[in-house]
Amino acid sequence: MGGRIALYDWLNNLQRWWAAVPTVSDPAERFCRWLEGNAGFTEVRIARKLTGGNANVTSLVETASGPLVLRHPPTNTVSDLAGAGISREFRFISAIAGNAPVADPILYCDDPEILGAPFSLTRFVPGMAITDALPPAYSNSIATIDAVGIALIDALAKVHAITPVPEGLGDVKKARNFVARQIERWRAVRLASKVRDLPLVEVLGTWLAENVPEPETIRIVHCDYHLDNVLMDPIEPKVRAILDWEMATLADPLVDVGLVTAMWNRDESLPLGFAFVQRVSNVKGVIGGGELAQRWASSTGLSLSNLSYFQAFALWRLAVIVEGAYVLFRNGQVDGPYERGLEHDVPALLDAAQRIAQIKGIA
Repeated sequence: MGGRIALYDWLNNLQRWWAAVPTVSDPAERFCRWLEGNAGFTEVRIARKLTGGNANVTSLVETASGPLVLRHPPTNTVSDLAGAGISREFRFISAIAGNAPVADPILYCDDPEILGAPFSLTRFVPGMAITDALPPAYSNSIATIDAVGIALIDALAKVHAITPVPEGLGDVKKARNFVARQIERWRAVRLASKVRDLPLVEVLGTWLAENVPEPETIRIVHCDYHLDNVLMDPIEPKVRAILDWEMATLADPLVDVGLVTAMWNRDESLPLGFAFVQRVSNVKGVIGGGELAQRWASSTGLSLSNLSYFQAFALWRLAVIVEGAYVLFRNGQVDGPYERGLEHDVPALLDAAQRIAQIKGIA
């Protein structure tokens, strides 16, 4: 009987203690308390938002043991699929860490009750994202820009050298059809939500679908690899971390090589889609995209026989994906400089894709 009374008193005291614990309504404060109580960090606070990345919120988290980076979807757009990109990113960088330059993964949490959305934490990597100007400490020369391009392609080669493909990243057999599935998917999307006449969407889409090459191999691919999505060392041309892995998948590694080389050292006398991307490379005499691809091939031992196809595919795919944002703009759902610029960016990307495809014999 005494044991039952003691247990009853203990439960009563626990209930009173729990009722006395103040409810934390602020998600940021709740997150900090959770991290301190569950992950061994102390003196946690969300310091500020970081720039870069359109789909997810990226913030700097300060702790007694050093800075971290917090990533989560916007909490006001949470759905059943919220956090899928963050979860994917964390799985891929966890598999890549130690083999190629990525931020060290710390943890992933899928409980939306803590912050309002699933989130991930990685170690903070100091560095600079380069667009149209070199970091102040770099010498402003062709040799330096060449070194940036070489660092960029060498980092990608390290990703593509990871073999066999680690478990838990996807179906390798299904990945052999990635390009065909992407073409089918985005042709259908654009036909269903058409707001202007872009005949090259279908002309190029048909040609790409009829000429999909058989993959030589399947590797981890970033799916949006270019200079803007890496952090460079602020002192010397060296990749500190590849960022933004939300779109990562398994596919022919030329998916990545095609995009990064097609947008490297472009001719600014032509209309350029997303002219800011890798603009620092648009200097006469700078190493060409083809030369960077050859370096990648030498490092990985893989073939470049289908490089032109994948360059055309990369630009076409980018154009038809971002046309979705232009559709929202035309429908009055969004209105910003990015969306307005797509009036010219999308046709310019399609024109560039056509010029590349013509080398391979498109009508």
